Amino acid sequence: MIKLTAELEWRKTKRCTSGNCVEVALTGSHVLVRNSTSPDDVLSFTVEEWEAFVGGVKEGEFSS
Repeated sequence: MIKLTAELEWRKTKRCTSGNCVEVALTGSHVLVRNSTSPDDVLSFTVEEWEAFVGGVKEGEFSS
């Protein structure tokens, strides 16, 4: 289990202007993802899982 602390640096895209954004934080061994409007609901992925996801996005695997 990943312990959420105030020291985490949550990042979001500069394009997010609505306040309803995806935020990402790196803990070292895991990447945490949350919705800015629901900060207590956090998904956790290993760095390898996150890299596979980002690679899939870049390759268009999730496009319809």
